[in-house]
Order: sequence, then C-alpha cells, then structure tokens
Amino acid sequence: MEKMLTVGRVLKPQGIRGEVKVQAFTDSAEDFSGIRRVYIDGTEYRVLSARFAQGVVFLALRGIADRNAAELLRGREVLVPRDEAPALEEGVYYIADLLGSEVVTETGEALGTLKDVRKASTDIYTLEREGKEIMFPVAEGVVLSVEPENMRIIVDKKRYEEVAVL
Repeated sequence: MEKMLTVGRVLKPQGIRGEVKVQAFTDSAEDFSGIRRVYIDGTEYRVLSARFAQGVVFLALRGIADRNAAELLRGREVLVPRDEAPALEEGVYYIADLLGSEVVTETGEALGTLKDVRKASTDIYTLEREGKEIMFPVAEGVVLSVEPENMRIIVDKKRYEEVAVL
C-alpha cells in the first residue's frame, strides 16, 4: 500500500489571502475537517483552516500568504499520509487500494484489471483487458465482494454483462 493518499486537486486560488479551492477526491468535502497537514509537490503544508461549500474545500495553508503563492499550486494534487487520512466506514475503500485489482466473476473468470474509478452517483469502474477498456457502473448487485488485501473484486457475471460497456 502507498504511504501517501491523493485526497484532492487544487482548482484555483480563492481570494487575496492565499486560500486555495480544492476539489475533494473523498466521499465528502467535510472529510478534510480532520486533516492537519497536506503535501503538495512534496512540500508539507500545515492546514490553518478548512471550510466547505458545494462539494469543494477551501484551505488556508501555512506558508501560502497571498494569491500569487496560491496560484503556483493550481492543478497540483493534494496528498496526506495514509495514517492521517480520514477513517473509512465498513465496506468503503480508498480508490488507491483498489487500482490494479483483478476483476473476476463469482466462478473465477478473469474480466480484466481495474485501471480507473470515476466518481458519480454510482461509481464507474474502468477495466483493461487485452489492451481494451471496459467500463461498468457499480450498480446494485454488480459487485459481490471487494478484497483489497488480495487485490481482487468479485462481480456477478449476469449483472456485469447487463451493464458493461465494451
């Protein structure tokens, strides 16, 4: 497992005092409320404040005192140490822990390797199989179990075939 988790991306500066607007990659922007330090381009920043609105986070970071300094962070990923990342509920996983997992049917038939997860009202998984991409929504009844420790996701073959886009 990776030691750092990507939890967001800086969208733009906010205001003139160095605050940055961050797109949260977590389930909720409020997950940032417990984060005390972040890393951007390998530099550690203490979080002075975090506020939330409409699914985004506004962060004030120590060392980023004005709009010009904040502008230099535009487009950069925001990372946190894994041990300081927000706690997860039972059955919820970090995307980083699922990428690279083998997706198989309940009978063990290999369907591909998980390459991407797109956040939507229902997450959309992108698999790679023999150089081709296959996408499917994680709709009800499709995913039977997730085994991040074994790097394996088990799906119901019938439901998968109903929703997969080849």
